[in-house]
Amino acid sequence: MKNLFGDNRQANILSVLRKSSTLNIETLAERFGVSERTVRNDIKDINKELKNSGLIEINQGKCGLRVFDTRDFQNAYARIIETDDLMNSSHKRQEYVFAKLMRAMEPVLTDDLAYEMNIGRSTLISDLKKLRQTMEDYELEIVGKTSKGLALAGSELNIRKFVMENLFDSIYQNYPQDELMLKGIREALAEQNFEESTQKMFENYMTLMFDRFLTGHIITRMPEKYYNLVSRNSFSFVNQLIDNLSKEFYIEIPIEEKIFVFLPIIGMRTPADSKNMYSIELDEKIHPLLKKIVEGIRLELNISIDPHEFAEKFMYHIMFMINRLRYNVHIDNPMFEDIHYKYPLAFKMAEIAARVIGEEAEVAVTQAELGYLAAYFGVFLEVNTLNQKQQKIAVISDKGRVTAQLFAVQIRKVVDSSSQLDILAPSEAVSDILDQYDIVICTTEHMIECECPVIYIHEIFDENELKNKLRQAKFCKGTDAVILDDNWYVMANILKEDTFFNLSEQKDYISALDHMMDVLCQNGYVDEDFKERVWEKESKSSMIIDNIAIPHAIQKAGDAIVLSVGVFREPMPYKNDNIQVVFLLALPEEIRDENLLICVYDEIMSLVKNDELIEKITHSGNYIDFMKVLYKRN
Repeated sequence: MKNLFGDNRQANILSVLRKSSTLNIETLAERFGVSERTVRNDIKDINKELKNSGLIEINQGKCGLRVFDTRDFQNAYARIIETDDLMNSSHKRQEYVFAKLMRAMEPVLTDDLAYEMNIGRSTLISDLKKLRQTMEDYELEIVGKTSKGLALAGSELNIRKFVMENLFDSIYQNYPQDELMLKGIREALAEQNFEESTQKMFENYMTLMFDRFLTGHIITRMPEKYYNLVSRNSFSFVNQLIDNLSKEFYIEIPIEEKIFVFLPIIGMRTPADSKNMYSIELDEKIHPLLKKIVEGIRLELNISIDPHEFAEKFMYHIMFMINRLRYNVHIDNPMFEDIHYKYPLAFKMAEIAARVIGEEAEVAVTQAELGYLAAYFGVFLEVNTLNQKQQKIAVISDKGRVTAQLFAVQIRKVVDSSSQLDILAPSEAVSDILDQYDIVICTTEHMIECECPVIYIHEIFDENELKNKLRQAKFCKGTDAVILDDNWYVMANILKEDTFFNLSEQKDYISALDHMMDVLCQNGYVDEDFKERVWEKESKSSMIIDNIAIPHAIQKAGDAIVLSVGVFREPMPYKNDNIQVVFLLALPEEIRDENLLICVYDEIMSLVKNDELIEKITHSGNYIDFMKVLYKRN
């Protein structure tokens, strides 16, 4: 499809979004022949140009345009259309400068570069300052004086790393490929059954390597750890492939260049095909590493993970991830923000895993890799929830058998497909019968007496409300909260009036937490040594997420989870954070339902994302005020 504004990709993106309510980032990337990362960078630049007139929002891999001021938006749109795509933003100009310097065989004069780019000298100097800051993380510099010429300084390996992570699409989008060479590479890769993403990355590395090598920019030396890769079984494939290509083109490629193009294979994503995955030998160090991760999560969160649920694929993921981190193979994670927002507990587990991996493997886990770790834990938590026992649900309606059956059909759309649904008449709604069920859903106004949770709803109901009530009901059997109303939080069923604390009068965080624990001990919720266990845990690490503190420890006074909430009206300094809300968890030695703990953790951590709700919580002067905040309808 021909683009309306030629090569001006940002103008074309904006044009497309004006005509569509929402579009996938992936769709835009395919349409314009660039990576998703490039599209996201384009959108950032567009938003800067739009200023307050409009905004392209990105959520869960989809983007949509919102216009706030029509006149200002039209002016901004006109500017984007009229601007040459290559120089329409500081980001694009920095890309051009780096590409120019990485190919230059001698210093480039600033005035010549500004003239070539058709921009002012001061604009170029400003761009150079920004580019230098970005390059610092890669140990690269732009050296020389503006009057005598600029040159790129740093190792060839780091230059290539910078290109692969930031500039490959823009520099090599229209790079002329040797068709014979490309055919040989693809045939060799097909024989190895590499997945498409690995093949694409390998081709990119080969393109960069040959371009740099043939223009005289050669990797002459690598850190010693890279040379150890030569002993890997899969290196023989790369070695043979490049030797064959070398003979065809009458060149001799050194071992360092072979190791470079081997990096995307050693750091590939975990194969989706189990056969391909199992054909790769698992590092013997990974299994004990997984045990340490599981133990770290148990010690910090008191959640026991059965590694058999997802052990093999997760161990392979860890192995490939460590390879990527150790040898600087970068991968994007466009879903990072969505994962962080949707799975806060899984993200916390990932942070613990990243810390263990960092200590044991001596690598620093990047944000993108942290997001993929969180995705694995998110799968575990979801599967763990789905694996709960089949539920028996009684449906009571006094509107006649046919209406009751229709009502049951509606409910069936909401509940898990494995659940057993029985329709009962009001005359059958006696405790001896109802106590055999896990949940009772009732449309009558009669009070139901039974030990299982009761949900009162109308024949025409809000599906989301019912889903939340069913979620709560899983954890409410045997508690005081038998009748489920408009409260959407499971933790509200655990909190008691005497476990809520207004901490406005406390002088500091330590004395406030001591006060909470002393009262809990006096009221028999925790044993006398509970305080000591909490502070011992705090001395090692504190669980603080933004402005929420979640201290926790084992209590030996009972077999139930005890939740206590403390609220500061003003932020209270503690360590390097400012605490506004304290969720103190006293956990029994044997947790009967670990899913309840997982649910409570998830609810607490989800509050971090809701500034409005936190603001309301901090103004809760007592238990009643706090409970009102947790209710859907106040």
